[in-house]
Amino acid sequence: MTGKNKLREKDTEISLETAEKWAKNWRDPKSDSDFKNKVRAYLIPKINLELVLKQGIDAARAYIGVNDAGEQTLMIVGTRYNEKTGIYEDMLPKGVDVKGGYGDETSPAIYDFSQPCPPQGDPSSPLNNM
Repeated sequence: MTGKNKLREKDTEISLETAEKWAKNWRDPKSDSDFKNKVRAYLIPKINLELVLKQGIDAARAYIGVNDAGEQTLMIVGTRYNEKTGIYEDMLPKGVDVKGGYGDETSPAIYDFSQPCPPQGDPSSPLNNM
């Protein structure tokens, strides 16, 4: 894999405000070509999946967004099942700490750690060529 295609192996946590903005960008495409050019899949680094799993989750939820660079992205949040409501509730960050971070690896966080396919797709996969 070439350097430009190498997955980012770092914590790519984003704020709730950023996630909300990106999700709105996805839901409100600016043109028909934005709608037609939606990605087919996302390539997700293992290390970031591990960070979500370390949060003591019951499940994970993926939200689709469009970031500030105009790239389609997948945002992952951990969820916990609420026995009273029967809903898997998103575990969202409460705010930024004094260091500018969102806590340790077990604290709720939203992660943007995907790379869209195309261009990061597998050309030999029948799922990519539909």
